[in-house]
Amino acid sequence: MSVAAAQRTTEERMPALYLSHGAPPLADDPVWPGQLAAWAATLPRPKAVLMVSAHWEEAPLALAATETVPLVHDFWGFPEHYYRVRYDAPGAPELAASVRKLLRAPGTPVQDIPDRGLDHGAYVPLVEMYPDADVPVLQVSMPTLDPVRLMDIGRRLAPLRDEGVLIIGSGFFTHNLAALRHTGVPSWSAEFDDWGRRALADRDWDALLAFQDKAPAGRYAHPRTEHFAPLFVTMGAAEANGGLGERKSVIDGFWRGLAKRSVQFG
Repeated sequence: MSVAAAQRTTEERMPALYLSHGAPPLADDPVWPGQLAAWAATLPRPKAVLMVSAHWEEAPLALAATETVPLVHDFWGFPEHYYRVRYDAPGAPELAASVRKLLRAPGTPVQDIPDRGLDHGAYVPLVEMYPDADVPVLQVSMPTLDPVRLMDIGRRLAPLRDEGVLIIGSGFFTHNLAALRHTGVPSWSAEFDDWGRRALADRDWDALLAFQDKAPAGRYAHPRTEHFAPLFVTMGAAEANGGLGERKSVIDGFWRGLAKRSVQFG
């Protein structure tokens, strides 16, 4: 860590983020990597990152490797150089111990999967935000896609924000790959993104929790809900500290037809 970076590490409460993570070709986009890098530069430097990715569903809730292990290249049909990407961030065993204490309770076990590396929902955005790979990272699974239960997990993780931990829910604001066309933004993606923008601005949390039924094209924008689900972990972590009222869309627009809206709470 550089001296400047060390000086920016802070004890103040960290925000909680929901970001659209993109696919491996995000690295080649002329705009989006710079947006993620600029966002990270505005944040207090985290002591560690706790990542909840759309690409890891595991029940009971699982903690990934607490030491550096190879990445999970969980995608198919891409050029070979995307499979050679490395992100050797330090593990976070102390954070893992804290997460176990906060989440483990009778009827809610926490398991360890020590050889599970970061998947692309975790490392693709982190490569752009913290390219030196010098911030410890712990990935945890989503044991459910139920918004209410995910918000409860976020609430229980909220104390970590006061310990310098950046909680990130990593998904995609719209995600229906089967319905994408080669050019343009599909109407279902634009309509859902506009609805989500207004729901966040209006603090309509109940509508967001019921997004598949409340949003126009809700079931088309998310035929399966795993890419919107990490938002609710972020919202829970923000709500527990009174941070839901402080929210802003930091990144918006579209990437290959999908809404890349990304939100900061607190």
